[in-house]
Amino acid sequence: SLQNGTIIDYLQQVPVHKNDVFFVQPGTVHAIGAGVLLAEIQENSNVTYRLFDYDRLDKNGCKRPLHVEKALEVMNLKRADSPRQQIRLMRYQPGSARETLCRCRYFQVDRVLVTDRYRMRVENTSFQVLLVLEGELCIECMPEDAAEQRDNTQGNVLIVRKGDCIFVPAGMGELQVRGKGQLLQVFC
Repeated sequence: SLQNGTIIDYLQQVPVHKNDVFFVQPGTVHAIGAGVLLAEIQENSNVTYRLFDYDRLDKNGCKRPLHVEKALEVMNLKRADSPRQQIRLMRYQPGSARETLCRCRYFQVDRVLVTDRYRMRVENTSFQVLLVLEGELCIECMPEDAAEQRDNTQGNVLIVRKGDCIFVPAGMGELQVRGKGQLLQVFC
């Protein structure tokens, strides 16, 4: 089917809707259909094996390389059940609500709805990533002591909008997110 271009006939098609979340196990053959905008969170492996590329051409008019042999070595060929949306628990606090969308050994992804303000902490152990899904938000570093807070009146605020992706280095301490919007908070 790879050689004659009919691989799509043998793949399970899953309809997707806004706010769907799917955890794709390593070794699972998968593709993203036309018109789908997604955030793909993954462990840092820098490995993608392309089995089929819909006969698309790169900027030089050439087909992109395929990695069929390598993909066959690592792919899981067992039939999988149709993926379903998991029940999620929304945790409310004054000014925001948060739900865990996905958690595995390598990362956790939470969706945060900010209606006024949301406080978060970034420890020394790892960085975090914030991806703004909707709205406009103000991210502010919160100084550890009152004297520093009085002296630090500017330079610690970042305005972010839908589509912005922010890398928050490890050890940033406490941050406050203000405004109205939604974001993905990725813990690594």
